[in-house]
Amino acid sequence: MTTENKALIVIDVQRGFDKPVWGPRNNPGAEANIKALVDAYQERGLPIVLVHHDSVKPGSSLRPGQEGNHFKPELDGVRADLVFGKKVNSAFHGDVDLDGWLKTRGITSFVLAGIQTNFCCETTARVGGNLGYDVTFALDATFTFDLAGPDGSVLTADELSKATATNLHGGGFATVTSTKEILGRL
Repeated sequence: MTTENKALIVIDVQRGFDKPVWGPRNNPGAEANIKALVDAYQERGLPIVLVHHDSVKPGSSLRPGQEGNHFKPELDGVRADLVFGKKVNSAFHGDVDLDGWLKTRGITSFVLAGIQTNFCCETTARVGGNLGYDVTFALDATFTFDLAGPDGSVLTADELSKATATNLHGGGFATVTSTKEILGRL
């Protein structure tokens, strides 16, 4: 794995996701793994992209101007090469042309980490894969929350993460791996 053309994209690591309204979450070690990836990329001078969700829903803790819209402490002091907001799931449909930004820098692959595993992270990985990027999905550097389906049954956050890993791997959108594996290849 060459690192010159591999960026780290960190999705929606925002304080608003600490609110109890989201319900039970998985992977309590996600923030530590996100920080480990950010620190490693920063130490090596590799490109880091930070994305934040700017909710348009009234009352959302992720709305701009709310404390919950701010990044979590694990991202304090990060030297990011690009920071931007989005109002939908995919970072490729945000306030910046991420595809254009990556291509003008010759970046052909990226590692993805952040919140929520099965929404913004999975969607960004799928779109990235569709656009031809070599996507590495750091599953243990993501987390999500339990979620009810249309019939009222609930899938746990762990079940949703497993489904995301299966979708991305089985669909050929991304290589799903661990933070330790990624750091070992840097």
